[in-house]
Amino acid sequence: MAKTPAKKKSGTPARNARAQKKPHASPERSGNPAAVRRATPRDWIAGARPRTLTLALAPVILGTAVAYWFAAFDPTLAGLALAVAVFLQVGVNYANDYSDGVRGTDAVRVGPSRLTGSGAAKPRTVLTVALVFFALAAAAGLAIVVLTQLWWLIAVGAVALVAAWFYTGGKRPYGYAGLGELVAFVFFGPVAVVGTTFIQTGTAPFESWLAGVMIGLFAAAILLVNNIRDVEQDTLAGKRTLAVRTGSRVARILFVVLLALPFVGLVWFIILFPAAPLAFFALLLTLPVSLIVITARTPRELILALQLTSLAALVFAVALGAAIAF
Repeated sequence: MAKTPAKKKSGTPARNARAQKKPHASPERSGNPAAVRRATPRDWIAGARPRTLTLALAPVILGTAVAYWFAAFDPTLAGLALAVAVFLQVGVNYANDYSDGVRGTDAVRVGPSRLTGSGAAKPRTVLTVALVFFALAAAAGLAIVVLTQLWWLIAVGAVALVAAWFYTGGKRPYGYAGLGELVAFVFFGPVAVVGTTFIQTGTAPFESWLAGVMIGLFAAAILLVNNIRDVEQDTLAGKRTLAVRTGSRVARILFVVLLALPFVGLVWFIILFPAAPLAFFALLLTLPVSLIVITARTPRELILALQLTSLAALVFAVALGAAIAF
């Protein structure tokens, strides 16, 4: 007598239904390297976050303008100061990508995709790139030290590198404690502007300090609007940014205040430089961007606000710098 084929065991109808509804794992988490889209050159350029480079350009422009006003402009030192600022900023961006990625903060993003968090690049590769840019910034800084013989600047550079790494790196990153805007204000404001002026003139005039405070407020505003966009994600990830600590509404009001204060400082420059009112052209960007941030309901609106704030900082620095220099 022939045996009937054994029937395959199957689960209950309810279990089968649950299995059908179960979502597929994302490529980043599936464990299948072939399923993850590898980073392209465009991804690496985007990872450098070019729109944030106004944080590096603006203070060097203003510091050099003051040096030019003092008839002490040195193109070599100005160029090296720009290299330090740009390399440091790019290094910070890649280090932030790495640190947030390995912590899982970027697991669910509302902004542009990140190299580490998306799985497009290996964490070690992103970290290596960050360290390369930090090394380039250090090399440019050492060149400044050798040319100026201001050896104490090595300590300043070391502090800047430490601040760059511990923004989101280390066991207790200050960016996760709500101090990111303050540090951005200090290093991309007074430190960068006064430092650029000092290495060329050997002095630190009041105009350089005031210009540093003004552009530092823009730097803080750029970081703040970025954190306002990510407030819900950062709250879930335990990242206690200033926007998370104060709440979205207060953070939006603070953003508007940060953008308004630099124009108050313009009064001093208008007294000294007839062309200084040109910097008020930046209001054509800061006024609408303030309205966008106050009323924004979607991440896309806040991304636009971030882009416009970065552009406003550059317009402000170029206009004021031209007024001071010429």
